[in-house]
Amino acid sequence: MRKITMEKESEDVYLEIRAIRAQLSEMRNDLKRFTEHSNREYLESLLRERHDEYADVMLTHLQQDTEKGLERGMVPRCQMHETCKALFSDLLNGNAAHVKELRVSETTLEKSRTSLQTMQKKAPYPKCETCFTEVHSLLDNQLAIMQSLELYEHEETERDLLVTLPVDDVIKSVAEPLASRHRLLILKALAGATQTFSSLSQLTKLRGGNLLFHLSKLTESGLILQRSERGDYMITAKGYDILKGVAAIYAHANK
Repeated sequence: MRKITMEKESEDVYLEIRAIRAQLSEMRNDLKRFTEHSNREYLESLLRERHDEYADVMLTHLQQDTEKGLERGMVPRCQMHETCKALFSDLLNGNAAHVKELRVSETTLEKSRTSLQTMQKKAPYPKCETCFTEVHSLLDNQLAIMQSLELYEHEETERDLLVTLPVDDVIKSVAEPLASRHRLLILKALAGATQTFSSLSQLTKLRGGNLLFHLSKLTESGLILQRSERGDYMITAKGYDILKGVAAIYAHANK
């Protein structure tokens, strides 16, 4: 009888342990889901902060580029010079303001080009062609910058993106820049905050030209940018998205 009682107690303990384990497992899964959700929110928060930092710098650059370009490229002695310059400035600066947004659709940005084409059709003089050529060039430059920062969203399906995936460009602009421990360390550090050349040197243990080589690779690929000639380095939206993608791939591969 005592043996049966002990066996019953052992079975009860075993079942209780199983129940506790099941609860712990459920708690771990809940915690994992909460952590993943919190990380996503944290990453999105960082993205917004980083975006706000470089967006102001980039907007100022685009506005200055517009001013210099119009002064340089427009016909100087023309009775419509100041009127047209004001119209062109409004159009280009209005388009440049989209750099402060996290994402801009292709349709939205094409409205600026359509407006410019409408203005050109109403141009009264043959020499107007000179001014419009300069404005088209400035607008193309703005769109190219937005594309490099991954702000310019092409309206394509996922299948279209896979079919048209430019392999050589992916290798050059994504795979090669990340195929280095030092460059990945730099990108990871910049995801959390802007960094000086000195702080990145301490992080990577690289000095002078060796560090500049890796920073140039990341800058040329549009993954990071420098505020000014001797300013801090910061991650771009493109760099941040790529880093998030790498983190997601790594997490998925190590489940």
